[in-house]
Amino acid sequence: MASSLARLGAALPRARPCATARALPPGRWDAAALGASRRAALNACRCQVHSDVKVAPASDLKDGSKSETWRIKMLYDGDCPLCMREVNMLRERNKSYGAIKFVDISSKDYSPDNNQGLDYETAMGRIHAILSDGTVVTDVEAFRKLYEEVGLGWVYAVTKYEPVATMANAVYGVWAKYRMQITGRPPLEEIMASRRAAGECKDDKVCKM
Repeated sequence: MASSLARLGAALPRARPCATARALPPGRWDAAALGASRRAALNACRCQVHSDVKVAPASDLKDGSKSETWRIKMLYDGDCPLCMREVNMLRERNKSYGAIKFVDISSKDYSPDNNQGLDYETAMGRIHAILSDGTVVTDVEAFRKLYEEVGLGWVYAVTKYEPVATMANAVYGVWAKYRMQITGRPPLEEIMASRRAAGECKDDKVCKM
């Protein structure tokens, strides 16, 4: 057994010797100085041990891909000036949370396939948000979920309860119905026709008529 232990000891990497304590000048062998000298030697040893430990870079992890960390998507109309005020406010708040992924439905790159099948016309009709588990929420509930993710849940907290919930959705419904006129934009039908004429609606999945 002794020979086996000897071979095992020879195979193990040898630790580098720790730095010895600094010699003290004559007449300074008091307890405080001796304690400081011992601590210095111990710290030097610790630093040497830590320097010998190699940590693999993040790129060497088995799963090198970076997963998205968003908890909710906000589908917004980038051509709506009033809507963008709220979007910009949420975007600024989201810098500290990273919980919201903003998706502009007016973009040429918007894809219903990546957003639970919500085409442009449907998304334009009212506010839509998509939770990370795929659940689609609309109207005031969507705003409530979005605000909760950036620490402003108290703003819409009262809308969880009746009759406030019904009243809030009714008010939002009126806004959603007339928001094009309120913001000085043409009716949705004209916008759809314009997008189709511009070649932005070649795919029926993007602009369902």
